[in-house]
Amino acid sequence: MVTNRADTSNLARIPALGIRLILLLVVSIILMVLDHRQNHLGAVRQAIGAAVYPLQVIVDAPFRLWDWIREGTTERNQLQLEVGRLQAERLLTNVRLQRMTALEAENARLRDLLEARAQVRDDVRIAEIMAVDANPYRHNIVIDIGKRDGVYDGQAIVDVSGVIGQVIETGLATSQAMLISDPSHSLPVEVNRNGLRTIANGTGEFGRLDLPFVTNNADIRPGDLLVTSGLGGAFPAGYPVAVVETVNRIPQEPFADVTATPTAALDQVREVMLIWSSSDAVEPESSDE
Repeated sequence: MVTNRADTSNLARIPALGIRLILLLVVSIILMVLDHRQNHLGAVRQAIGAAVYPLQVIVDAPFRLWDWIREGTTERNQLQLEVGRLQAERLLTNVRLQRMTALEAENARLRDLLEARAQVRDDVRIAEIMAVDANPYRHNIVIDIGKRDGVYDGQAIVDVSGVIGQVIETGLATSQAMLISDPSHSLPVEVNRNGLRTIANGTGEFGRLDLPFVTNNADIRPGDLLVTSGLGGAFPAGYPVAVVETVNRIPQEPFADVTATPTAALDQVREVMLIWSSSDAVEPESSDE
């Protein structure tokens, strides 16, 4: 009896489900027609869209985040590559600019030497400094010409600004020279203004010479130009040596305290000129034409 009642109940429900489905279809058709013709459901759709929007954002967020990370990583890598390329180009440009600056300075020095050479009455030969003595108490340099070029011991060396020093040891292809600032170097000079003769001694400082034998009553003052006197035979007369810097006359002392500044930048010179005066016994084997 129980089984029969259940079967009867199931059979009774089937028409009810069909009626509900039909009603839903009819209502859906009516709503679509009304919405299509008079747009009565627009507000409902907007409300549903507003309610669903946060869910859409949440669902879409991981995909947007992944795209942002991928694009950011790609752009960052491209920027890093571009920055690296620009830095390499900048370094290369700086190196080229420094080289051009060095070449311009070298050309300017050589032009000055050629102009000075044209003004020198004696025979000269341009040489380049190869090395500088690292001993702070010895101001010696090595130049790139030697005996085969006619260089001899004691030969005078000048640059565009004045006297540099003199050769002290001659090799076959190179020579060693002593700067006038060396503590053991002495040079006969005279005041260009009045011909007062004295001796200029090196002090071990590139920018200072001492004149220890100037008497207190000597006519010498700051700003006087000192030139080679030609005495001693090593340096021809008339080449600039230094400018008097200080003159301190000491009472009760026979000599004044006089210092001078070399006209040549002894610690910056790169090219020099060796002088063969007309009285030199040794002539150069070849001349720089």
